[in-house]
Amino acid sequence: QVQLVESGGGLVQAGGSLRLSCAASGRTFSSYAMGWFRQAPGKEREFVAATSGTGRYTYYGDSAKGRFTISRDNAKNTVYLQMNSLKPEATAVYYCAANRWWGYTVVHDPGKYVYWGQGTQVTVSS
Repeated sequence: QVQLVESGGGLVQAGGSLRLSCAASGRTFSSYAMGWFRQAPGKEREFVAATSGTGRYTYYGDSAKGRFTISRDNAKNTVYLQMNSLKPEATAVYYCAANRWWGYTVVHDPGKYVYWGQGTQVTVSS
């Protein structure tokens, strides 16, 4: 069992930055690929980014490429999402999630993740 707790959300002006954190319980954190998803009101959950167990490999969704960076610190059982040049359309609840597998199709599919955090709200004002 892995418990995930996100933090770092808040209100930011367009063009600003936020860094989200996701702290995981348990001793097997490095064995999981970690992903970030977001969900805006009335919309489906959207893939943002994912990182492999070692942190060596990453994938990004189209909305995140060039502006967001995912990283992890396995010694701290924490995964991060650095978000720069934020736009109002980034407003959503952001979730971190753990996946036992790695690969393009697997990490893009929210149904493949076995553990989820409770989410943290990010609001970008124009």
